[in-house]
Amino acid sequence: MTSPSTLTRSAEQLHTAVRWTRAQWLLLMVVCTVLALDGLDVSMVGVALPSIGHELHLGTDSLQWIVSAYVLGYGSLLLLGGRLADLLGRRRIFLIALTVFAAASLLGGLVNDPTLLIATRFIKGLAAAFTAPTGFSIITTNFAEGRERNKALSIFTTFGASGFSLGLVVGGLMTSLSWRWTFLVSVPIAVAVVLLGMLFIPRDKPSTEESGHDVWGAVTLALGMLGLVYTLVSAPQKGWGSVATIAGFAISAAVLATFAVIENRVKHPLIRFGILREGWVARANLSAIGLFGSYLSFQFILTMYLQSVLGWSPLGMALALLPTGLLVATSAPFADRFIEKFGAPKLILTGLTSLGLGYVLFLRVGTSPNYVLDILPSVILLGIGFALAFPSINVQATAGIRDSEQGLAAGLIQTSTQVGAALVLAVATAIVSGHDAGTSSTLSAAAMLDQYRPGLVLSAAVAIAALLVAASPARRRRALAEQPAA
Repeated sequence: MTSPSTLTRSAEQLHTAVRWTRAQWLLLMVVCTVLALDGLDVSMVGVALPSIGHELHLGTDSLQWIVSAYVLGYGSLLLLGGRLADLLGRRRIFLIALTVFAAASLLGGLVNDPTLLIATRFIKGLAAAFTAPTGFSIITTNFAEGRERNKALSIFTTFGASGFSLGLVVGGLMTSLSWRWTFLVSVPIAVAVVLLGMLFIPRDKPSTEESGHDVWGAVTLALGMLGLVYTLVSAPQKGWGSVATIAGFAISAAVLATFAVIENRVKHPLIRFGILREGWVARANLSAIGLFGSYLSFQFILTMYLQSVLGWSPLGMALALLPTGLLVATSAPFADRFIEKFGAPKLILTGLTSLGLGYVLFLRVGTSPNYVLDILPSVILLGIGFALAFPSINVQATAGIRDSEQGLAAGLIQTSTQVGAALVLAVATAIVSGHDAGTSSTLSAAAMLDQYRPGLVLSAAVAIAALLVAASPARRRRALAEQPAA
């Protein structure tokens, strides 16, 4: 049985072409470019990690913070970012946050201190935490509900997926010049979009309603997740049974428990936990964690494997992974049609199956792989999986949810995607670091591959777990019964 979807239409509606004005197209391109830039930044910098580590003398555990700092800053304030945009004005928040993003990108490309570099990544994540939900709400308030809005949101989410996938290629090209260009290339794009946004984003008035903003909820969520990720990453060096590790887990758990208490008591919480029992919300969020978490961790380890074990250049790696980016990017214009024809749940299952199979096949690799036989099949399967599952999960996350909580459901799926990915990456890094037997300069290629292989197994396991969650029997009868009649 096909579950309710925001893309359900009558036969007549499905064959009615969506016609937008020139102003709507320009507006959509502005906000989509920013989301693509967010995804591009995460993926692009990931390719440059071996070069950054070599120049700044950073180990695997430190390098993962360059990725995790961004996604943690992004995920921890997503829900608050959207609410403040409603309170202070979407256009204003969007342009200010994008300006901060550009400034942090410039600083990150110029600094030599690892701590400052990680700090700029966290600031960029915070800025993206405002641009992403604000861009989403700009679309929902400027495109009519129904097929028009759904097509716009489908393009919006696939731009993000395309940016992330193509970041592998762009990152390789930039790193072949210098790893600093993976930071600096975002600057002129962000500045250009700020100027275009001033022209094409309609002015809006701040909300006059008392909607509230859960600042303490956002603070405890950010601190709790940062503490948990830091403890996971540092545990292999300090010892899993050490006082510091145990205390880190305990403090992080206490802070996250405080977040849960705040959400249950505050008048306007960031997350109403009851929404997880409605529609596809819980399964969509867990699927998103599995999808993006496994993919981000796999990319992190794959980058190390191809450059450190096989000795490939960043450009060579970019060309090898090009099929993944092309599959995701070229599928973007057709994502809404696929969802309408086959249904989001089927595409989620197909996408996660393809993703898991790609990870499993990659476990065959050795120190002298044949690209066509050993690497390319996984590259293609991952591209297909991400292209099918990513937009479908985002659509299904709001399926069957009442209109008054569509914004909450949309913000929740974005938060789960980013924060969950940071946690999976932290676990992968801890596993890899725990198998470290020396420095990359003293380890043989075979020893380095043995060090990375447990992280590859984790990516496969996480993707398969997400598939099982998505395939679990739906329990939506009560939630649907509570829906007000149309």
